[in-house]
Amino acid sequence: MWKLNQFIPGDDGEREESFLEEESDGIFSLSPTQRMYAFAASLAAGLILMFLSLIVFAKPIKFALLFTFGNVLAVGSTAFLIGPGRQLGMMFDPVRIYATVIYIGCVVLALIFALLIHSKILTVFAIIFEICALIWYGLSYIPFARRMVSSLMIRLCDTEL
Repeated sequence: MWKLNQFIPGDDGEREESFLEEESDGIFSLSPTQRMYAFAASLAAGLILMFLSLIVFAKPIKFALLFTFGNVLAVGSTAFLIGPGRQLGMMFDPVRIYATVIYIGCVVLALIFALLIHSKILTVFAIIFEICALIWYGLSYIPFARRMVSSLMIRLCDTEL
């Protein structure tokens, strides 16, 4: 466990803090164990919401809401491990700024189409784009993955007539 504590910023693990302490400063005062539990709970809640969205797939607006909120919970769960400031810094790093902005834009569009416009067709398109943007965003964390996927897509889609 001490190796894990080296990678998680915060307390050194010798003193366990309670979630209910009055002097708690929120996420910044969580012990490494509490951060792991919060990460696991947030990720599990996000995955459960995404799974439940498949049950209501026939109703695109409910699907979009469950899927989008689950997606945001799952992506945001890593903020418990590395901290929200570092998470945002990594998200808006020059390498992945475009992927992040497109992903956030697709999330916002999906919610607008589902909650305000109530358009099933636009909601489905926004969810498809959201999934593609999330994949592209996720690939930005793997070295050379986006370049490999791009060259693979060019090879697969390149046809001569």
